[in-house]
Amino acid sequence: MKIVKQLKFTTCKKNKNIGFWTKHYTMTLWEDENSMKEFVRSGAHLEAMKNSSKIAKEIKVLTIDSDGFLPWKEAKNRVVNQKNILRN
Repeated sequence: MKIVKQLKFTTCKKNKNIGFWTKHYTMTLWEDENSMKEFVRSGAHLEAMKNSSKIAKEIKVLTIDSDGFLPWKEAKNRVVNQKNILRN
């Protein structure tokens, strides 16, 4: 919830989440890449990432350049099938 609160004070245009417990997905749509990177490296999001190994075995991040969200099915498929995986 702290991360969602942090998003409200950024240039994030939209965000949405799906999933629960062992599978959780989040999409955000940003004005620009620098704003997204600032968010990721600050506040509640930064704190969550520092503690991510305590709550997740695996975290995958997919960044695409788009004016809108992908459908959930396509987004999940792209995340699952990508090669670059951040492991804790």
